[in-house]
Amino acid sequence: MTPPSSPARLPASLAIDDVSLRLIDMALTEDCGPGDWTTRWTVPARTRVHATIIARADGVIAGTALAAAVFLRLEPRIDIDVIAGDGDMVRAGEPVIRLRGPGRGILTGERVALNFLQHLSGVATLTRRFVDAVADTPAKILDTRKTTPGWRTLEKAAVRSGGGENHRAGLYDMVLIKENHKAIAGGLAGAVKRVRDQNTRNLPITVEVHSLEELDAALDARVDRLLLDNFDTATIAHMVKRARRVKRPPLIEASGNMSLERVREVAEAGVDFISVGALTHSAPAFDLSLLLEVP
Repeated sequence: MTPPSSPARLPASLAIDDVSLRLIDMALTEDCGPGDWTTRWTVPARTRVHATIIARADGVIAGTALAAAVFLRLEPRIDIDVIAGDGDMVRAGEPVIRLRGPGRGILTGERVALNFLQHLSGVATLTRRFVDAVADTPAKILDTRKTTPGWRTLEKAAVRSGGGENHRAGLYDMVLIKENHKAIAGGLAGAVKRVRDQNTRNLPITVEVHSLEELDAALDARVDRLLLDNFDTATIAHMVKRARRVKRPPLIEASGNMSLERVREVAEAGVDFISVGALTHSAPAFDLSLLLEVP
């Protein structure tokens, strides 16, 4: 069974964009190839089933619209009831999605739907743990550009489902001057000047800082945001105090080696943001399974 050429029909509450539909079709084509022969040869065409996707652990759900779209892309006659929507906390054993309809479509779509749902729910669950770890501090948890190629929009949506916030979407919506930019431009001040001379888009300017000297140079340049990368917590706290003394202090972000064990102390150092690449590049898959019954 291969994906139909016509657009999937989704309820308004489960609408997804064209990029997501293309990803679904690519995943189904990859998995189905010329046909799901096992299902086609063992399941009669008229067989109808009931199925429930259940959580096998405690966590946060994300990607329900993607999972629903997988099944509907294969078989529009499947009835789908989303029990736990994106951002909802579930406990082990609780239902997430219920399905009713042709058994072939449900069995063929099972693995692809679970792949989307397990990965994105894993991202949301890990994000919630970081968000909970910094609760009652001013710090906000951010993602990074360390995303699965082609999945960035999905993974960043999962971060939001977990209570985190998104950093820049890509290279186009924020200036972030990093170490290699500074090396080519002749230093931090030179890089900032070059950006200011050409920044007709009025993009905010963030500068990655690697020393106290660079901190002072960034403050003198009056950038919008500082990125304190790979410093110990005591140094971060010192830099925050130093930066807060200027008349118009920039926003301050900390990054590098952020773990659940450490993130609270970094938040208490006074930063505005903590960016965590692991949210998207190292989130473990959330444990889900599909249970099926023939009525």
